[in-house]
Amino acid sequence: MRWALIGASRIASSYMIEAIRAQGGDILSVLSSDAARGEGYARENGIGRSLTDLDQLLADDSVDAVYISTTNEKHHAQALAAIAAGKHILCEKPLAMTLDDACEMVRAAKEKGVVFATNHHLRNAGSHLAIRDLIRSGRIGEVLSARVFHAVHLPEVLQGWRINDAAAGGGVIPDITVHDADTVRFHLGEDPQEVVAKAGASGMGQGVEDSVMSVWSMPSGAMVESHESFTHPFAGTGIEFHGTKGSLFARNVMTQEPTGEIVLVDADGEHAIPFAKHNLYEYALGLFKGAVAGTGAPSADGVDGIKSLAVALAVREAAQTGQAVTVNYGGF
Repeated sequence: MRWALIGASRIASSYMIEAIRAQGGDILSVLSSDAARGEGYARENGIGRSLTDLDQLLADDSVDAVYISTTNEKHHAQALAAIAAGKHILCEKPLAMTLDDACEMVRAAKEKGVVFATNHHLRNAGSHLAIRDLIRSGRIGEVLSARVFHAVHLPEVLQGWRINDAAAGGGVIPDITVHDADTVRFHLGEDPQEVVAKAGASGMGQGVEDSVMSVWSMPSGAMVESHESFTHPFAGTGIEFHGTKGSLFARNVMTQEPTGEIVLVDADGEHAIPFAKHNLYEYALGLFKGAVAGTGAPSADGVDGIKSLAVALAVREAAQTGQAVTVNYGGF
């Protein structure tokens, strides 16, 4: 596959470029609004062309797919342009700033017949694949509750718009809560119905929340407790599922690296659960490549992106209003 990068981003240079190439892909061009920065980025990452004009990038018929990793407010227009040009799309989360925009992107891709995927990396981890298999096999029985703790300290190099620019989609809810929503949906196979939440700002940034706690009601009757933050340097991350036959405790698994540990506790004691340690992004790109070839589906498609965004938007509304909010999935 031949790719173009829409956005000269750190996530692309740290993970996605290598993953694309590991799957036999070739990166032909990169788009940056800053010509000098784009030229340096292309040179450092071995990319042939750097462009500042999206239409020029998309006019290249040799490009099969694009990876969108610009700031959140740009995803909608860029994705629609790429879809119109017939490119397959892997888009960073959240898909858009509003639910209507995300739905428009996914519907447009379906009408055009191109693959549209959301880059929810966690569901590609060996740890999360193992957790899902344990739950689906009935190993912990009926799931009664879950707890996600994803409070980290946002590195200074990543702060910028994420903590200072609401118009660009900053804040911990669109940055991390959206991932946790996707991960819980992936494991439980159901969508949160209603949420309550509290959010706060510590002063790390301006105009956006940097911590949030929420509780989600699931159709099965299970409850989910979720905590996300940019301000916790030593909290670690993890996810737990508690059922009628056992509990799963997964620690340090809400990361971009294949790390952590999983312990199952049941009537017979504690059991360490092994899991694959593959590269999350290479795994995701392999599935995307298969989807384009017509032999499978992406790990997280556009509807997954819509639904994770819908939960995040409901959490933000609940935190702002102090009221329970029914999650609106836009008809999906």
